[in-house]
Amino acid sequence: MVNLELYKVFYTVARCGSLTKAAEELYISQPAVSQAIKQLETQLGTPLFNRMHKGMELSKQGGEVIFPDVEKALKLLGGVEDKLAEMQHSATGTLRIGASETIFQYILADQIVAYNKACPQVKIELISEVSPRIIEYLKNDRCDIGFLNLPIEPDEGIVISDTVALLNDVFLAGEAFSELKGKELSVWDLQEYPLLLLEENTVARSAVNHFAESLGVKLTPAVEVGSWDFMKRLVTDGMGIGCLPREYAPRRLRDGELFELNVKPALPTRSVGLAVPKNANMPFSLRAFISMLRKER
Repeated sequence: MVNLELYKVFYTVARCGSLTKAAEELYISQPAVSQAIKQLETQLGTPLFNRMHKGMELSKQGGEVIFPDVEKALKLLGGVEDKLAEMQHSATGTLRIGASETIFQYILADQIVAYNKACPQVKIELISEVSPRIIEYLKNDRCDIGFLNLPIEPDEGIVISDTVALLNDVFLAGEAFSELKGKELSVWDLQEYPLLLLEENTVARSAVNHFAESLGVKLTPAVEVGSWDFMKRLVTDGMGIGCLPREYAPRRLRDGELFELNVKPALPTRSVGLAVPKNANMPFSLRAFISMLRKER
């Protein structure tokens, strides 16, 4: 009997040119991808790929021969699945989405509204938590999809497949520090001013600490804040200079309530990643949401 899953893995590896990228796209582990390729090669009695330094390359005697037929067959089956999904599986059930309150507000709000209009039969459950807690929810089947602040410690229980947004951490100030407008500052200079930083044990704070320490600087905050919104309020009111993603303060920057300091060197860009449980059975409602996110990138 033909195992279609093996051919799907073969096709994805061929298209991606990489075991790692194929694993991310298929939401399975890299060893599982390697095992599937070995199993198919054993069944067919021929090598399908050449393992090259730059990635996976189709072998002339095997992979290149079967690839066109496999591609046609999978596209045909994909069309059948799409039609059945439209007829029988118009998205229903519950979709549990986990993210921080800020990610919901500034990154996902428009996409969630659009998804709700496209799939009104799906009940959307929003779970607002910090990234480490979202990871635990994904692993314990309390969440279907999570959006995590990166970088974060690898976890074998989840797969981070996509980057959905980039975050540019900057130093912002209000009119109380207007003398700093347009002035070039170093990270060392910031030690002379009251700083507002997010509380410890957060991805954002760890990123700032690591950046400063790499330059031989220890940034000690005058105030540690528990939320970005509260930090913006305090910075606007002149309590100090805050470090937060530019993307989280668009209105205040646009209206002139806050301005961005010219600090050199700039902090590294961070990202928000899409994560799902490893080897999870993905319902149509979840696949439709991920597909919509990818189309809008």
